[in-house]
Amino acid sequence: MQTNPTNKVFIVDDSASIRARLTEMLSRIDNVRVVGEAATAREAVEGILRTQPHSVLLDLNLLGRTGLEVLRTVHPRSPGIVFIVLTNHAEAQYRRACIDAGAHYFLDKSADFDAIPRVIGEICASIH
Repeated sequence: MQTNPTNKVFIVDDSASIRARLTEMLSRIDNVRVVGEAATAREAVEGILRTQPHSVLLDLNLLGRTGLEVLRTVHPRSPGIVFIVLTNHAEAQYRRACIDAGAHYFLDKSADFDAIPRVIGEICASIH
């Protein structure tokens, strides 16, 4: 019998290989389930609003629009979702814009990729 709630995660990245790598990484964490993924901003907004995950791993470079636009669209409608921006654009102006738009975490793909299990674990611990 499962005693801890499952952290439902939605993955948004334009790279299929990154999405696959993240899904594989998350599959090794107890009480975590990937509930969807998207490569475009449109798919991301629709999928996140439909599945209402606990957390979203969000890249900034997407097909069509940016991850920041996804964040600005979804966060006001679902403020309880924890957004984890995972990007190659780790410059201060992007960090500031994402945090201002509602991101809880801002991770550099190059330096912080291995921190994802720890961050997801923190989110799992906060789910009641």
